[in-house]
Amino acid sequence: MKADELVAISTSLGGDFKSIEPHLVRLEKHLVLRTYLAGYTLSDLDAKIWVAIKSNRAAVAFVKKGSYANLARWFAYVEQVHPEIQTEVKAADKARKEKVAAASKAGGSYNLALQNADQGVVCRFLPEPSGYLHIGHAKAALLSDYFAHQAYNGKLRLRLDDTNPSKEKEEFQDAIIEDLALMGVKPDFVSYTSDYFDHLYDTCLGLIKSGHAYADDTDVETMRDERGKGVASKRRERTVEENLAIFEQMKQGAEDGLKNCIRAKISVDNPNKAMRDPVIYRCNVNDAHHRTGRKWNIYPTYDLACPVVDSLEGVTHALRSTEYTDRNPQFQWFLDTLKLRQVHMWDFARMNFIRTFLSKRKLAKLVDTGRVWGWDDPRMPTIRGVRRRGMTIPALRDFILKQGPSRNVVVMDWTSFWAANKKEIDPVAPRHTAILAKDAVKVAIMGDEAPATPHTEDKPKHPKNPAIGTKKVAFSKELILDQADAALFKNDEEITLMQWGNGFVRAIASGEPITSITVELNLKGDVRSTEKKVTWLSTEGQKLVKAELWEFDYLITKDKLEEDDDLEKFLNPTTATMDEAWCDEGVKDLKKDDIIQLERRGYYRVDKGVDEGEDKGKIVLFAIPTGKAK
Repeated sequence: MKADELVAISTSLGGDFKSIEPHLVRLEKHLVLRTYLAGYTLSDLDAKIWVAIKSNRAAVAFVKKGSYANLARWFAYVEQVHPEIQTEVKAADKARKEKVAAASKAGGSYNLALQNADQGVVCRFLPEPSGYLHIGHAKAALLSDYFAHQAYNGKLRLRLDDTNPSKEKEEFQDAIIEDLALMGVKPDFVSYTSDYFDHLYDTCLGLIKSGHAYADDTDVETMRDERGKGVASKRRERTVEENLAIFEQMKQGAEDGLKNCIRAKISVDNPNKAMRDPVIYRCNVNDAHHRTGRKWNIYPTYDLACPVVDSLEGVTHALRSTEYTDRNPQFQWFLDTLKLRQVHMWDFARMNFIRTFLSKRKLAKLVDTGRVWGWDDPRMPTIRGVRRRGMTIPALRDFILKQGPSRNVVVMDWTSFWAANKKEIDPVAPRHTAILAKDAVKVAIMGDEAPATPHTEDKPKHPKNPAIGTKKVAFSKELILDQADAALFKNDEEITLMQWGNGFVRAIASGEPITSITVELNLKGDVRSTEKKVTWLSTEGQKLVKAELWEFDYLITKDKLEEDDDLEKFLNPTTATMDEAWCDEGVKDLKKDDIIQLERRGYYRVDKGVDEGEDKGKIVLFAIPTGKAK
């Protein structure tokens, strides 16, 4: 073998047993008359390939079996004569253990004893492209990524489970891939269940021929009732020949075939209803598949495709939420019946939040009926939704990984979710000022210390982080401040104008709302002695920026929506409110996705900068929850 071939092998030894075996066979042949892989002393390639094998438990187990004498001889010789190259392996193993310990200390326990992990770990994330990823999917993706890439030196597969063309779109497929990249989840392989439609069709044929599946034309309601009561379908004892003929009619989209589905022949009355002859193939002639077009009139269901393709792709450990626990025996039945390679399952509790639902069907209804602006609406529990609301990716990853892979199902408040985000943004969010426009109060500044002409001064954008830089603050005799503040003032009361100094309220225009006040500056006053410290903006010396300040509420009024609840009855009638405001001139330079703090108001994400979008000249800001009740 040439050097470049050995380099290619060294980068391919991180997968499962099935994928690495051909490379090990090639190494065996190459070493027939050689002590080293390249040259007559330990080369970089020898070291690199030895470390790659030593780091892969499946490869080590294969070599130590002794099936290939030359490879085993070379591996043992390098280990004995060159102990220095084992340092890298020991360091990597130590780092893995430290990561597991750190994650467990930070939150949930990651001390899982994954079955046969010494033979290699290949995890997978298996979303259906029927909607955008929500925070429940994020947990599945991040946990699978964690166990594949950090807890073990394994691989992660992303497989788009595209078996239902009536719900799936290329838009959703692309969005899933983009959102995973955004979260820092980098799968080693990307595939689609539709890549295996031919194989799954042959698998179903095999199940029919072996008497393990049958065609059933029972209507949906009756089938559901029979499965619930543990009653056998009247079609359960059809002959193999009859089932094969109907399956062919289904494939052709013939009229008689369209009345049928294919069910696995597992059990009629098993206490676990997931084992009661689940549907494994169904017809769909109305919708073209977004990848295969009109090639197929029949499609496998998740129950069949999941175990078959998991095994076929070399998945060793499949992590999925506890809602699938009842299907684990069904998953195993397919592996055993089809004599497929074992795939180990691990169930974890998915994240549930109060006054939130994660059903893609219900979320899609909100989008389709215009109740929200889209899948990225800041009220939606999608990855894009919480990001548009202001959640940062580091905080999202940290929060989810701290939950750990526990099986305990809990309904969480959003408080801790947003509190984790505040820890990320508070040290770096620049401070700015906004005054509500609808009833801003004009302030006349008087006294010897009042500025003769408008001027600006450099002030820190962040009081505790000089690295954030400075901004221009304008000072003049004409200011505006909030009506809510002015309504609390008393004549001759001393107040603090933040970032300027103290002043005495000398006159308050009578009436509601208050239209104007007069303040006499007292810059020598002690800012610590005042009860009221208010934000303000100069109307001279700077060009104020128009702003929209948006606040959002929960989409539903009930803490936990049950499966049979009528969604319409629990939808919150008012979930978004907006106030127009004036902001300091500094916000004109902000861009979409920047995060700031408006003094005394809270944190905001820029949804549209002044020069962005169609309605230029105005900034749009979305309030970011902080985990504290207002």
